[in-house]
Amino acid sequence: MPDTSLPNPPHSGLRHVAIIMDGNNRWARAHGLSGIRGHHAGVESVRTVIQRAVERELEAITLFAFSSENWKRPAQEVSALMELFVLVLRREVARLHKNNIRISIVGERSRLPHSLNRAIDRAERLTRGNTGLRLIVAANYGGRWDITGAARRLAERVEAGELSAADIDEERLDDEIRGNGVPDVDLCIRTSGEQRISNFLLWQLAYAEFYFSSLYWPDFGAEAFDEALDTFARRKRRFGMTDEQVEVQQGA
Repeated sequence: MPDTSLPNPPHSGLRHVAIIMDGNNRWARAHGLSGIRGHHAGVESVRTVIQRAVERELEAITLFAFSSENWKRPAQEVSALMELFVLVLRREVARLHKNNIRISIVGERSRLPHSLNRAIDRAERLTRGNTGLRLIVAANYGGRWDITGAARRLAERVEAGELSAADIDEERLDDEIRGNGVPDVDLCIRTSGEQRISNFLLWQLAYAEFYFSSLYWPDFGAEAFDEALDTFARRKRRFGMTDEQVEVQQGA
């Protein structure tokens, strides 16, 4: 069993974990329940993982709650999900604030219900000054949408004469995409046995390690999260360098 008595090793480089929370519907079917009951069960795993992220001293965690492609799901399920988002935000924001957690929502918010946008505004406003874990929730989010929006904003600045096209480089685009100051993703976890990223954080996952769990999201608890984090700690991240260069860098 993983040893969780200590925080992440000082040289693990683990700062930001992203999670594709997959398998709620399949969990519900396996238990003879409706799909929305699976999403309600998944909320418990969200609470558990956030608490563990605090205990393991992570800087940030991003949860993929609703993709831009999820609108294709049955209207009844989408409506129930939106109501669940509102309910969870209203119930959990005080607890997040008490634990010094700052919450941010990323995604195209114009299509979200007014009640959800109000709950988002309240949660972000209340926790804005918190200095602990950064909790980012991706709602109506798509990686291509994210990159396209950043490119459009830079193009508008060029059009306005604030920038020249030659000024646009990887660093400037990176700043535009990650305007919230959160570091790149170090580890991306996906549950339910699927092994794809589903248009999630395409830019931010450039050098992430991946961990795929066969567990459905409602079954992904503290021990499963620990296992994923500890697996990451045993991996060697080279970033294009040789093993020898990595060893010299880590020993510096």
